[in-house]
Order: sequence, then C-alpha cells, then structure tokens
Amino acid sequence: MTSQEQSQIIRLIRQEVVPAIGCTEPVAVALAAAKAKEMLGTVPDKIFVNLSTNMLKNTMGVGIPGTGMYGLPIAVALGVLIGKSEYQLEVLKDTRPESVAKAKKYVDEKHIRILHKPDAPHKLYIEVICCKDEESVKVVISGMHTHFSHISKNGKVLLEDNTEVQDEPEKETVSLTFRQVYDFSMTTPISDLQFIMQTANLNKKAAETALKGHYGHELGKTIQGLHRRDYFGKSLYAKIIAFTSAACDARMAGAQIPVMSNSGSGNQGIVATLPIWVYAHRKKIRKELLIRALVLSHLTVIYIKQSFGRLSPLCGCVVAATGSACGLTYLMGGNYEQITYAIKNMIANITGMLCDGAKPSCSLKVSTGVSTAVFAAIMAMEGKFVTAGEGIIDDDVDQCIRNLVNIGTQGMKETDRCILDIMTGK
Repeated sequence: MTSQEQSQIIRLIRQEVVPAIGCTEPVAVALAAAKAKEMLGTVPDKIFVNLSTNMLKNTMGVGIPGTGMYGLPIAVALGVLIGKSEYQLEVLKDTRPESVAKAKKYVDEKHIRILHKPDAPHKLYIEVICCKDEESVKVVISGMHTHFSHISKNGKVLLEDNTEVQDEPEKETVSLTFRQVYDFSMTTPISDLQFIMQTANLNKKAAETALKGHYGHELGKTIQGLHRRDYFGKSLYAKIIAFTSAACDARMAGAQIPVMSNSGSGNQGIVATLPIWVYAHRKKIRKELLIRALVLSHLTVIYIKQSFGRLSPLCGCVVAATGSACGLTYLMGGNYEQITYAIKNMIANITGMLCDGAKPSCSLKVSTGVSTAVFAAIMAMEGKFVTAGEGIIDDDVDQCIRNLVNIGTQGMKETDRCILDIMTGK
C-alpha cells in the first residue's frame, strides 16, 4: 500500500469517526433547524419538518441530551432557540436548564409540525421550513448527517449541492476490499494512527458515566448488579458487554455526553470501540496493538457502511459488532485468515437484526452484537467458522459482506415499511 493510499484512508477515517452529542438522527434535524433559524434571522413562529422514512423511524423514541425528554419536537425547538450550526453534530452542546424550559414552552405552543415524506429522494433526508410573518427559509440535509444540500430564502436558492453523498458509496471515498482494510491497519506507521485513541478516551467516559448514574434500561448496571455473581461473575466477557451497553444506555437516554461516532452513528462508534478497549485494558495489551485493533474495527465498519449508506432497515450493531469481532480476533493473536473467519461467523449469526428506531432499548441489541462478536472471535481463534455450504456465507469474505449488504438494503425494504407502520400506528 502506497503512502498516498494510506493518506486517503486516514482522511476517510477522520471524516467518518467524529464526536457527537446525542443520537445523530434527531441531532441532525436540530442542526437543520438551527441553520434555518440562522438564515431566517429570527425565531420562527412556524416550523415544518419533513422526514424520510428512516429518519422518522430513528427520531421518534430517543432521548434528547440535557432535556429528560424523548422524541423530535424538543430537539427541533432547541435547535432554533440555542443551536449553532457551526457546532455540526454537537449543535445542542449549549443546552442548559433555562433553555430546556423555553424549548418545552415552544413545543407546547405547537409551533412545530413533524411530517413523513415517504417519497424522499434519499434514506437520510431532512427538510426544515422555518416561517416568520412573510419570510421563510428552507434547509435540506441529505445523504450525510451534516451535508446541507439545499438552502433557500423566500424562494431564492442560496445553496444547491447535489454531490452524491446519499445511499450509495460516496464518490470521494476510497474503494476498499477487506484485504486493504487489514493491510492498512497492520502496516501504516503507528504515529499516523494515534488519533484513533480519541475514540477510546471519549467512549469509555460515556460508559463510566452511565455506570454511575441512571440511564435508559440500565442494562450495563444490571449486568454488574445483583445477578452478577450467579450469572456473570467478574469475567472479561461480562465486562465487555456491561461497559459497551452502558455507554449506549447513556446515549439513548439523552445524556449530555459526547461519544465518538462511526459513519453517522454514535452506537456504531461505541460498539466498534469499547469491546476492544476493555479487552486490551484487562489483558494489559500494549498501546500499539490496541491502536491497530481500533483502526481495524473502525475501518471495517466504514468499509461495510460505504455500501449500506447511512441508514438501513438492518440494525447498525450488526455492522459495528462485525468490526469489533475483527479487532478482538487480532488482539487474541489472530492472523488475516482467522479475522475473516470471525467476519463469516458474525454474518452467519446476526444478519437480519432489524432496526426499529433509535431508543433506549438499543442497548439490548448492542449487548447481543457485542456478545456475538466475542463468540465469533473465540471460534475464529480455534479455526472454526461457518462455511460456504451454509446459508448466505461465501468462501470470499468480500462476497460475504456483499451478501450482508444485499439483505440489509434490498431484502429488508418491506420490513422497513412494516416497522414504520407499526410504530406510527400505535
């Protein structure tokens, strides 16, 4: 791999692995609202929010940081009242109790209307229209959580950016194979990869905060609580599940804690990071190996998500835990072949786990993904893997990944519609 290729991949990782406060979908809507308000120049008295199916699904039941509330209206209200678009996915970081009180009042006054746009051109599509008297501003974010594709004021177009960053592989990203993912992770000078430690530093703080407080379903605390002695003990396996699910508990409940996301998802960033950090910390593995394992995990997730797009009917934990399984296998002493075994074991096991929106119970799915990653890595280290004669697995690891993508994008389209019908019909 040339130094130029290595530099391109480093830029790709830095683009996709970024800090975020709160679930990225409602935060992205808050970002659009903040931008619309800035362009309008005043607080609007009417806000219309039009969302694609996947965006609507992922904003209905998740906690909003610093509010103690769930759902989209409070995020939109905070976006227009205190949000700053320059903060990107940390748009709500200035939230304070007094601003929450004002936002609650704004929501109660029914200034905000949330609408479904089933014919949206992209899976990730946010359209916010802010109105005040005779003035109006329209802002569209599409394809990526921070990509402003359209801005207009009073019908005059100020920005039109149709760059292809939607549900297909992005033009500016690097075309990868898994062999390239592995080679990059193993051969790039360690000094060029040090930045990945930010993921561990940020995400473990989220887990530590959750284990000290009361967030969501408290899955992490439950695993380490009363039943720990009888069912889990003090095993490394239990620590990995508890620590990772705890960070998700906090994030999905709306804790005002930043996490390092991957491919637009905080939970994907958590799952790609914490199992590896916990394993390395418990086993006292040297920092260089931890860095390479984290890079391998995160870049695997990025590689798979390039074909999936930002949102899909398939739970992102499937993809993130697959990355985690790769990193764990490497830390256990696995070579390239054994790491491909781990990927096959993952795809054979939890492909099909559906996404029914961002919400506190995501921590349950995180725990499932992470425990499966541990199983997959242990099997791989013993040379055991699901073969091409079984189900959707292929001899070629990249074809296995393509099979996973095909099921998660094409095969589950009707599932996605059914899930939204159920969620909106309750």
